[in-house]
Amino acid sequence: MTGPASIESTPLALFKLRCPRCHMGPLFSHSALSLHFTEMTQACLVCQQTYEPEPGFYYGAMYINSGFSTALLLAIAFLLYYLADDPPLWVYIGAVAGAVLVLTPWLFRYSRALMLYGFGGARFDPRYALR
Repeated sequence: MTGPASIESTPLALFKLRCPRCHMGPLFSHSALSLHFTEMTQACLVCQQTYEPEPGFYYGAMYINSGFSTALLLAIAFLLYYLADDPPLWVYIGAVAGAVLVLTPWLFRYSRALMLYGFGGARFDPRYALR
């Protein structure tokens, strides 16, 4: 069999942005560094698992993305406060805005992947990985 090998660990498959059912097919059709970083494939290229269980499914990913952004804001604020000796407000705003802009493709992708893994209804099934 050619192509990527199946990943047994669900957290590792999530980290590598693979299909929740076979852990082989990619969730996104382009690189995170591409201008088309938001485009997901319609279904898994290996097991044909659909990536959009219902219309509007990924609206819930906005809440996950908001949580990621809040955690990033708090981490940057904590680091700046203690390591940079509480710099002026513009430094906080610039650091958070810059980090969010740079990390947007990954925040977007992982919020969608977490939504699919948590609420999409598909679970790892090794039978699909053998196809």
